[in-house]
Amino acid sequence: MAESYRPPLRKDAESRSKTQSVETNTSAAQAKVQEVLDNKDPRIFTIGQDQTLHRAVELLREYRIGALVVTDDAGKLSGILSERDIVRKLADTPGQTLPQLVEDVMTRQVETCTAEDLLVIVLRRMTDGRFRHMPVLDRGDLVGMVTIGDAVNFRLNQLEEEALQIKQLIVG
Repeated sequence: MAESYRPPLRKDAESRSKTQSVETNTSAAQAKVQEVLDNKDPRIFTIGQDQTLHRAVELLREYRIGALVVTDDAGKLSGILSERDIVRKLADTPGQTLPQLVEDVMTRQVETCTAEDLLVIVLRRMTDGRFRHMPVLDRGDLVGMVTIGDAVNFRLNQLEEEALQIKQLIVG
């Protein structure tokens, strides 16, 4: 008579596949921001706080991005300017927005992270704060920008690789 399915028992541990290990099941939770930075364009798009919103809009369009890091004269982080910031200003000052300065519209209280932070914690902060871009700092120096889109792409690549590994286990 054929044996019906039974869940794995402790005595079965030595035959457990890699896809069932604690390490593989929690790898996404252990990913660090640096892993995302390693897999994306290393350029950081910045704008000076004394530039106009018109220039900011041109840069956003040219680079097909959703936010610019605002830097001071020394190149240090002083704010962030997102499409959302610009749209709000457009609603407040129709027809008078583009000549305004970045420093008058930018978000000054910038949430940042480090490359060593766990990606899942950074994503939670972004989701809870309802923003999509987070500058990455190393001892106060700007080293990158992580976005929710970057994180989604990173996780999709992980899932595709996991699916490929499972397929190889089944076929091979």
